[in-house]
Amino acid sequence: MNATHPTRRRLLMASIALPAVPWLTGCAAPLPVSMNPATTPAARALLDESAEAHGLAALALLADLNLSYAGEWRPLIDRLQPALADAGFRGGSEERLLLREGLVAQAHTGPSGRKQVLRRPGTSSASQGDVRVWFNGEEARDTDRRAAAALVVDGYSLFLLGPMLLAKRWAAERSMVMELGGIESVNGRDCDVLRVRLAPGFGFAASEQLALFIDRKERLMRRVRFTLDGLASTAGAIAEVETFDHVTLHGVRWPTRFYERLLRPLPLPVHDWRLTGLDVNRGLDVAEVSGPVFMGKAVQPAVALR
Repeated sequence: MNATHPTRRRLLMASIALPAVPWLTGCAAPLPVSMNPATTPAARALLDESAEAHGLAALALLADLNLSYAGEWRPLIDRLQPALADAGFRGGSEERLLLREGLVAQAHTGPSGRKQVLRRPGTSSASQGDVRVWFNGEEARDTDRRAAAALVVDGYSLFLLGPMLLAKRWAAERSMVMELGGIESVNGRDCDVLRVRLAPGFGFAASEQLALFIDRKERLMRRVRFTLDGLASTAGAIAEVETFDHVTLHGVRWPTRFYERLLRPLPLPVHDWRLTGLDVNRGLDVAEVSGPVFMGKAVQPAVALR
């Protein structure tokens, strides 16, 4: 796009006018373009240690997760990435994860109504899986809205489950190469950086590059940086999400606050959201979450966090 285009010019001027904050002046280096051809033993050990610290053994005993989120989008993002932000339909959400099937269903609500998403995993390391999306009961067939929904589901799964997801389900479904990337500070905590090349990537991306920032003391994931190549309009972008305020429930350490910022093409704050509800093991079956609305045991909202 030509730099003199009015929309581009407004976005550039808005980014220049943002108040000075630390991450604008101290952005880390972009994700690596190339990596080792195979996972290093030290990288695998770090992932396993972090997954254990998050509660992987306890997570393996759970059949389903029932979650609720609430959040706010920052200004300009709905104009910069309207398909991804989808501000008319993404205010709060109820989500159902069938962990053993690897299936995720989301019910989003916003000023424009209700958006329902069903994400099924791939059946092999070369498969990107499938997604179905309904807006106010009408199924979307276009590529952009389906791709955006798939990207969001995969991202939210990683932000919530972090190393547990990589160490277990995604290790079985996808190809991963991992290496260590030094030490960086996240909000005053020294973190080991775990670099990951993932294929397929988020949503329908052929591949993804990630950097997980693992707290050296507690071994919790404090930040994840990632590419956004699963949507044509975000190809080449880099973003990161920080996780805060972990609580221990059902033997798992869950983050309850999330903050997303865009690093490329423009440094911008994107999204603040909170985990507001969580309960487990309702005995959900696939049919209860596979249509344009939740059914049966999936209907009741997630139990509110206190």
